[in-house]
Amino acid sequence: MPRPAIRLVILAAALAAAGCTSVEPWVKPYERQNFADPIMASDRNPVSTSYLNHVFEAREGARGALGSHGGGCGCN
Repeated sequence: MPRPAIRLVILAAALAAAGCTSVEPWVKPYERQNFADPIMASDRNPVSTSYLNHVFEAREGARGALGSHGGGCGCN
């Protein structure tokens, strides 16, 4: 293998290895507030979704719908 090719392989390996390290987290603590913004929610109407989840839990309580306990009768 010629010398320039060896140098090129070593340079490519060094660049590839340098891309694998991470010294800092990608999202800094002061940037996390942006993810808590309501505009970032995937739900357009959280109140309605919460109510529908409650109804679903009451109907499917015997199966264990979303984590709460219930008998399926809707009386809680």
